[in-house]
Amino acid sequence: MYLFFLGQGLTFTQIAILEAIYNLTTVLGEIPTGYVGDRVGRRNSLLIGTGLITGALVGIGLSSSFYTFAVLYTVWSMGYNFRSGSEDAWLYDTLTDTLSESEFAHVRGRGESVSLAVGAGAAILGGYLGSIDLSLPWFVAATVTALGVVVLRRMDEPEAYQKTNTDVLRFDQILGIVADVLSRRNVRALILYYYVLYAAVTYLVFVFLQPIFETVIVDIGVSPGLVESLLGWFYAGYSLFGAVLSYYTGAIREYVGIRTWFLVLPFAVGGALIGMYFLPILALPTFLVARGLADVTRTFAGQYVNDRIETVGRATVLSALAMVSGLTVIPFQLGSGVISDLVSPLFALAVAGVVLVAGSGLVLLWEVPISATQ
Repeated sequence: MYLFFLGQGLTFTQIAILEAIYNLTTVLGEIPTGYVGDRVGRRNSLLIGTGLITGALVGIGLSSSFYTFAVLYTVWSMGYNFRSGSEDAWLYDTLTDTLSESEFAHVRGRGESVSLAVGAGAAILGGYLGSIDLSLPWFVAATVTALGVVVLRRMDEPEAYQKTNTDVLRFDQILGIVADVLSRRNVRALILYYYVLYAAVTYLVFVFLQPIFETVIVDIGVSPGLVESLLGWFYAGYSLFGAVLSYYTGAIREYVGIRTWFLVLPFAVGGALIGMYFLPILALPTFLVARGLADVTRTFAGQYVNDRIETVGRATVLSALAMVSGLTVIPFQLGSGVISDLVSPLFALAVAGVVLVAGSGLVLLWEVPISATQ
């Protein structure tokens, strides 16, 4: 997608602005759409979101104007607003029906593994389609997303949700539930540690993967004409590694533990981002593992938070956490876009790595984000 935007004449700063618009829409829309998910049902919220995303993908593939992209990014973000809290809320409540909510990380990890494995094949196809026309992957993505509507219509609402009296649930009650959860010890530290720092910095990794990949492989002698197809193969490997790691999410939780995972990961990732600036070839293995690490980490954060909230308001609380990430990533995006235009994307990620390491250290000095019982 970023090669597509660059091909339309956009600068790194304009791309960063698009990402900021996306996240600003997330900030403004997460809690209201989470409330909708709590009121009208998880499935209906997912249906609305999937429809919006499908339309946005088609529109972007047909467009070439920065201002049109800005409007479509708003629609795209709203689609994910409707899905972000409701996805995990639907899964957790469904597992609650069978008294299996403790298996959330295991089940979600297996599902993410299947998604990434299928995505590996799609990445190769997308690379070749992109070498023909960079708009073609958008249309294929829209078609596959539209199939989600058919799948969603066959899904049922969890009994745990149906048994709650959501018809009289007021918006101010939801806000009270959100405020209570976000103020709890350990949860508030996790918000800063993961939803603010780690999520924002790793988001930048995905933003700059494509231009840095292009720079690195051209510098080592690869023909520029092979970039798109090789990028597809790289994404395939990237997805397969993520699939394997996600498949073993439950085992990682059992043998490593959520607490140890969160205490080590930010410093390892931050150090890798700094090292990439001094030895650019390190970008390839760093990017290769980034997706898998991000998916497992997001699942662990979801398990930890879900274990501490009730069914009523679950979608809104999860949406509020996504809102926090969306808000705090905006200055990271804008700053990284300007730094990339002035220096380079590699330097921008190195700065982000320094911020991640220093910020995580400060949070740990204040409060350990994961309780010892995890």
